[in-house]
Amino acid sequence: MLYAVKWRPKALYELRKLPKDIAARIVKRVDLAKDNPIHFLEKLTDDTGYKIRAGDYRAIVDILEEEKTIAVRVVGHRRNIYKRHL
Repeated sequence: MLYAVKWRPKALYELRKLPKDIAARIVKRVDLAKDNPIHFLEKLTDDTGYKIRAGDYRAIVDILEEEKTIAVRVVGHRRNIYKRHL
């Protein structure tokens, strides 16, 4: 079952600030998750969201089952994404 991807404005803003190769890797990982989200996503322990790993960078996402959508909340380096955004 194919999910749609919705990028929130904050996630797009942060994605544009990253180097192009890293941003492309994150977009590729999010696109891979469209086919089988549970395989590519890891549940966050203290939050209702999920994370997608792309090297040292993470995308924090929500799965909207009723809409069959993956909503990308934020994107950033793993050392500070959890402190800033959760």
